[in-house]
Amino acid sequence: MIVLGRIVAPFGVKGWVRVAPFGDDPLSWNQMPQWWTAHDAESPDDSWRNLSLRECRTHSNGLIALFEEIPDRDTADKFKGWYVGAPRSAMPAPDENEYYWHDLIGLRIENLGGETLGKVEGLISTGAHDVLRVVDEETERLIPFVAAYAQEVDLAGGVIRVDWQKDW
Repeated sequence: MIVLGRIVAPFGVKGWVRVAPFGDDPLSWNQMPQWWTAHDAESPDDSWRNLSLRECRTHSNGLIALFEEIPDRDTADKFKGWYVGAPRSAMPAPDENEYYWHDLIGLRIENLGGETLGKVEGLISTGAHDVLRVVDEETERLIPFVAAYAQEVDLAGGVIRVDWQKDW
């Protein structure tokens, strides 16, 4: 299951929920007629609850969504704090040189000199661009995930090659 965002609050009185997305293209979720929710992001795949999407649109810095199974504000309030996810097979394919965060987490980071800098433990969205949070035994590095630094992403090889030095 790929975690896509989190339900942060009810929206209005007709069952809408406000969703904080964990990515930069949440409107592509409109292509998924089913969304999955779980109280814990680490829940086993078979414990995620399937919801039928009626409508989804942008609002402020996030999304609002309406589901068949959530008829009113009281029900929507019960989903506050729940995570939204989808199985990989339900996700739209990313464009060339675009990646799901889920696919990057765990990849080894290697600089152009062949030195291993650690593994991707997570990503941070700064608004301007995403940042790789790279951790090795002793050090945490924050490396901008932009073409100037991320020279190559080799998903099959499990490595991202970056123009970054160990002592930066």
